[in-house]
Amino acid sequence: MIEPPELPTPPSTTADWQPLPARGAPFAAIGAGLASMLVLLLASGMLSLVLRNPWWLPSVLVAAVAGLLGGAWIGWRRHRRTFWRLDPQALGVRRGHLWQSESHVPVSRVQHLDLRRGPLQRAANLATLVVHTAGTRMNTVAIAGLAQEDAEHLRDRLARQLDHDDAL
Repeated sequence: MIEPPELPTPPSTTADWQPLPARGAPFAAIGAGLASMLVLLLASGMLSLVLRNPWWLPSVLVAAVAGLLGGAWIGWRRHRRTFWRLDPQALGVRRGHLWQSESHVPVSRVQHLDLRRGPLQRAANLATLVVHTAGTRMNTVAIAGLAQEDAEHLRDRLARQLDHDDAL
């Protein structure tokens, strides 16, 4: 049986976990802040209606501001605590501080790859790499906020391995 060739080593060291670029943290903070604000705004509004709170407007506004600030802080920290690594065997993604998760996608399990860039990501030179894998559990791994160059490099290296596996 013919063994697939080793993946070429990129210019930077792949043994270390690579952080996401800092320029993506404000986007993560804004997205998480708006989502948290909406949830707390709705929850506070519903609770004020059920309890017939006479101070419903200030309580809803406080909940909205708390959701916005708290969510933005969490989004910022989550982005700064996300790392990726590509070695010859797998793509790894490490997230979190208190609740940590680490996912490894073996290169042999990759089915296809998507590179997504919205208008704000294009303005900041960022991209989201979506790796679709074989199987049903964790069949998609997305890394949002990658530098465009890193996302293209990862896509090209994984696609090269895909092409080689398809030729076998």
